[in-house]
Amino acid sequence: MAQQGSLEGADARATAPAPTGLLHDLRHRRRRYRQLVGVLFVLWMTLVGHPIEWLLWVGVALSTLGMLVRLWASGYVMKNEVLATVGPYARVRHPLYVGNILICAGFCAASGLWWSVPVALAILFFFYPQTIRYEDQKLRRLFPGDWDRWAAETRALLPSVTAYVGNAERVPWSLRRSFLRNGEPLHILLLGGGLWYLFTKLA
Repeated sequence: MAQQGSLEGADARATAPAPTGLLHDLRHRRRRYRQLVGVLFVLWMTLVGHPIEWLLWVGVALSTLGMLVRLWASGYVMKNEVLATVGPYARVRHPLYVGNILICAGFCAASGLWWSVPVALAILFFFYPQTIRYEDQKLRRLFPGDWDRWAAETRALLPSVTAYVGNAERVPWSLRRSFLRNGEPLHILLLGGGLWYLFTKLA
């Protein structure tokens, strides 16, 4: 009887409803949704924005800088193959995220929506710390030694004044890699279209 009760208990646990996958992911693996949420937020600001001309120009400048940073950084990325420590990666560990932050700040300004700033900050704090921890842990596992030396001198998001000089493999920047492997042209086209649409809404 004791064995039967044990088995019945095991069956009950096996058939008990588990937490929903979405809630579990939002708690433990929310990094999976950062790109989708970021795209939807920028689209939302574009559609409902009420641009103010001088702020729109500030937004264009910030967004353009962010797109250029992403274009520069993505030309060095060979995911899980080589640890990028040159170009923008010599000054900051996650330049693609720096570019994203600049783009987000640009669209907040371009939209003319004051409440977009606290919403953007909430999104950044919800997704980026966990994502950065995960990616740093993965890179440290893939590139032991090289990652530790690089991370000791290079901050996650705040660029350093002096560039890191290491002995890791130095991959040259490639426009082809940035365009074809990492899809930057599509990002630039969509973001540029959003800024153009905001210009059409100026009174």
